[in-house]
Amino acid sequence: MTNNLAIRNKELILRSLAEFTGGNIEVLRNLLHENFIEHSPGNPSGRAAFIEFTASSPVAKARLEIKRVIADDDYAVVHYHMIAPDDARGIAVVDIWRLVDGVITEHWDVVQPVPDDDQIPHGMF
Repeated sequence: MTNNLAIRNKELILRSLAEFTGGNIEVLRNLLHENFIEHSPGNPSGRAAFIEFTASSPVAKARLEIKRVIADDDYAVVHYHMIAPDDARGIAVVDIWRLVDGVITEHWDVVQPVPDDDQIPHGMF
């Protein structure tokens, strides 16, 4: 059974992703806590540093095809296909966001290039 907090967090993530994928990177200014903690190697912590990093990263120019969003209390998990203009196969991504009082405080991710179809007979998504 999903609780109200999980429902609110899922809706917030979906709305914010829609804005972000529409080209509005500024949505992150209100979505991320000032002392946002990043757990992924090579990505900076802190709202300002993370936004600057994201603006120049491949995700800012890619098409994101959301496959599923799962929420549980303070956490929202997003599984999506990230397709950069120069990479037709793309990358499978799972983001885990921790939210407190309607803002993202922490982030983890798992990123995997999508292999040839013959290597994944049941698909990545």
